[in-house]
Amino acid sequence: MTVFLLRRLAQGALVMLSVALIAFMLFRYVGDPVVSMVGQDATPEQRAQLRADLGLDQAFPVQFARFVGQAVQGEFGLSLRQGRKVSALILERLPATLELALVAAVLALVIGIPMGVYAALRRGRWSAQALMLFSLLGVSLPTFLIGILLILVFAVWLNWLPSFGRGELVALGHWQTGLLTLDGWRHLLLPATTLSIFQLTLIMRLVRAEMLEVLRTDYIRFARARGLSDRVVHFRHALKNTLVPVITITGLQLGSLIAFAIITETVFQWPGMGLLFIQAVQFADIPVMAAYLCLIALIFVLINMVVDLLYVTVDPRLRVATTPTAR
Repeated sequence: MTVFLLRRLAQGALVMLSVALIAFMLFRYVGDPVVSMVGQDATPEQRAQLRADLGLDQAFPVQFARFVGQAVQGEFGLSLRQGRKVSALILERLPATLELALVAAVLALVIGIPMGVYAALRRGRWSAQALMLFSLLGVSLPTFLIGILLILVFAVWLNWLPSFGRGELVALGHWQTGLLTLDGWRHLLLPATTLSIFQLTLIMRLVRAEMLEVLRTDYIRFARARGLSDRVVHFRHALKNTLVPVITITGLQLGSLIAFAIITETVFQWPGMGLLFIQAVQFADIPVMAAYLCLIALIFVLINMVVDLLYVTVDPRLRVATTPTAR
């Protein structure tokens, strides 16, 4: 297990270095930060002085090493658009994105897994066919269209829920959360549902497919031959083995929920990192774009490591495979 963990840490470090290199290249090839900071009317001497102050006149390896050193400390400079530290902007927006992604992930798991099990065990009934039709719509419709339809129905026609913003917040130290207020939940429900629908239908289809395959295996037939009840066979034996690949997909999808919440945050004007990134792209705010790329890569690396550890924990065969052979 220790060798397995060290190998994953080394792979994660290589991934982060690669992403840091890509993010650093933004500073060199996407516009000139000096021009953005001093404007077109600055003299060549002023530009040269600012370039020297920022260290942009140094060699590429020196600049990249300094960038990596600052990134490890969570520093990415100042936002060219807002003139504030990028780390402060990220910390302000991070709680909103994490809460949105976590609530969407919980909805997808809590609803998707039971729906997948039901669709597998009752696959001949009309209700199971209706669930499969819903899943087909969920994976086919684009996220922005789902969000607009939910806004039209629940915010415009029914006037039940707000269509934008984060609502009333409560401060827990530096963390601003809307999960402790009713207004915060009302604002969160529509964007979280929009973000979860694709993941929910994906998990449902995966659980159904895996459940049907597991039910055909020999050990399930043996369990039935022992006289075990359907409930024990389905939920103690079949479902447990069905969830092994679901863990992997769910972990990866949690990372994608955080990374690709951009569209949902834009539709609902949710003040998270995705909306901040869109605004940074519009104004070519390179430090914010670089920080976002590095942060998303770090989240994916951490989630993948946790998923790998859970995978080894759930499946005993992998524990044997990752244990060095004794000589």
